[in-house]
Amino acid sequence: MSSIPVTILHGFLGSGKTTLLRNILQQASDQHIVPSVVVNDMSELDVDGVLIANTDVVNEEQGNFVTISGDSVSSPSGQIELEQALIQLCEEQKPSWIVIETSGSSHPLPLVEFFKHRTQFVLKDVITLVDAIWLRDDYRQGADLIPTWQENLQKGIRGIENLLVEQIMFSNRVLLTKTDRINDDSVAKIAQAIHPLNVYANIIKTSWGNINIASINSQQDYNYFLVEQLTEELRGGVNTPLNLSGKANQSLVSKVLKDDRPFHPQRLWDTCHQYMTKGVFRSKGFFWFPTRDDVSLLWSQANGNVGLEVTGFWRASVINDESQNYTDEHRKILQEKIDSVDSRFGDRRCRLTVIGQLDEVDSFIAALEKCFLNDYELVQWQNGANFEDPWPQQVAKLKQPIK
Repeated sequence: MSSIPVTILHGFLGSGKTTLLRNILQQASDQHIVPSVVVNDMSELDVDGVLIANTDVVNEEQGNFVTISGDSVSSPSGQIELEQALIQLCEEQKPSWIVIETSGSSHPLPLVEFFKHRTQFVLKDVITLVDAIWLRDDYRQGADLIPTWQENLQKGIRGIENLLVEQIMFSNRVLLTKTDRINDDSVAKIAQAIHPLNVYANIIKTSWGNINIASINSQQDYNYFLVEQLTEELRGGVNTPLNLSGKANQSLVSKVLKDDRPFHPQRLWDTCHQYMTKGVFRSKGFFWFPTRDDVSLLWSQANGNVGLEVTGFWRASVINDESQNYTDEHRKILQEKIDSVDSRFGDRRCRLTVIGQLDEVDSFIAALEKCFLNDYELVQWQNGANFEDPWPQQVAKLKQPIK
């Protein structure tokens, strides 16, 4: 009986794993391949899971999609959940291929050991995505990454650099992401800077998850021998809390902001320019503007960059749209789904997760809370008032159904 091939996608927060996975699933669908997927998110708000499930290629109803939220699959408890997820995926039929998207704080070592001893699976690729803009801006085009890591080792500090370096070391493929926003000279310097960390891994530049699926789902198996010594050296410390900004034993925290109100576009714009610090590594989620109250927007922030995408239409904005030609039965189903949402504005709501060091996360969330429309402004919106909106009007639109 042949083993099930497995691909693992690693990468620090905001490196582009979900974008790559969506691209993989689109190509797989075009080629009539139906992989099974496990999405891991350290936040209780499963944004990545929603985005992947909405591709229609995989979902829980088809039995080929499982999410693991609020934990890391690298932790002992996360490994138990992963075991259960794999049993669930293989319960009814044998998957042709399994892709695992890890959380940004996950370490490859526990997963490499996990699959090494499970003969029903064969590990093909451990792919690490590296944010090229992050290395360019914060690590001098990657030149400071190895020296900073070495300094951490000398001081006995386990910093973010340790995690990124070790993710690269355990990979057999490294993808430099967001390379469409930097010049070729910078890309080359970054690749040269990280190459000594793993001379056996292919380093490939990409943007928007644009990579040929054939180059990922290859015939060659993962080479456990190459990381055998590294595994012995690191086994005891991979789940040690990270040292963030010189604050010993302060691990990454994840907090969720929930509200039914829309953001004031101008206040949110100003806040983003004032509060984007190195301590807020990632924030993502769904929200709405009073100036675009028909669409659900996806917020995706990594380091100092924020992106917006349209994920679909709020049901409350289309239920009475005569051009949709809804039947009474369809309209009843939509209304039931709207009523099931705890919101004063139909199914419109804001759900954001913010990940980073505790003090910075708390400050950013407090600033975001001030961006919601107040009671007076809500009355203005309901009366048709206009609001200043400096955000780009032309934003990407995901091919997804109504949320």
